Amino acid sequence: MTTYSAYTTLTDKSRAEALGDALEDLETLGIGVFEVEDGSGTYEVAAYFDAPPDGIALDLLAAAYGARAFIVSEVPETDWVAHVRRELHPVEAGRFFVYGSHDADKVPEGKIALLIEAQMAFGTGHHGTTLGCLRLLDSLASQGFRPSRVADIGCGTAVLAMAAAHLWPEAEVIASDIDPVAIDVARANAKANDLEDRIRLVTAAGFDHDDLAGPFDLIFANILMQPLIDLAPKMSESLAPGGSAILSGILLDQADRVVSTYSQFGVQSEEEQRIGDWFAVNLRQARQ
Repeated sequence: MTTYSAYTTLTDKSRAEALGDALEDLETLGIGVFEVEDGSGTYEVAAYFDAPPDGIALDLLAAAYGARAFIVSEVPETDWVAHVRRELHPVEAGRFFVYGSHDADKVPEGKIALLIEAQMAFGTGHHGTTLGCLRLLDSLASQGFRPSRVADIGCGTAVLAMAAAHLWPEAEVIASDIDPVAIDVARANAKANDLEDRIRLVTAAGFDHDDLAGPFDLIFANILMQPLIDLAPKMSESLAPGGSAILSGILLDQADRVVSTYSQFGVQSEEEQRIGDWFAVNLRQARQ
């Protein structure tokens, strides 16, 4: 089936969300409103249709909400799972090897293998944020770090929680996400890696769940800059003395702001990773 996309941008979050709501009156197949992760404050609004959309209606909506004119394109039919399988190759990050089932024959001996299926591609380790977190985790383990409690906040595919569960079989590992769909994806991945009994999965925003009461020896949060800053007081409170927080989802020009915010709560940068435009950091809670 041929589908059509209509795409625009604007720099006001509330207007972008309102425009997304207004597009629902045009009988779309789906609508997305996303912040562009470049620090510009720009929001993308996109809608998909099963027939060419009404150009006049789109022009009126764009004008009403102060957006740029919509760009309408025909979307070619694509087997996205096959496409992802062609494009995503295994990723090595220290002792970790992240792969799809189509690459099962490529797993090297001596590596901790983490299976992420192609249709669950977000958070496979190919993105600089996840790769940076895995490298920092590998470094932390090489230093002899042995946590008893681990939390993965905003877990997505739960690749970081699974890596920790492999490293420390005796540790309690809890993974959370605000999106129930992400939790379903995480559960499927945990099962595919025979870790469904090792990782407790909860739907929660931040630490807002009884199972996420600290202290934790290790916390992952691979999300975005502003949520990380907002979580700084609770994150520092939830870290055990000497505990580590591995954070990412941070652009290079946002790094100083995140690190300085956490330092105000006694959580200091221990090690950093810069991959492309992205920054990841291991922050250490002071020992008491």
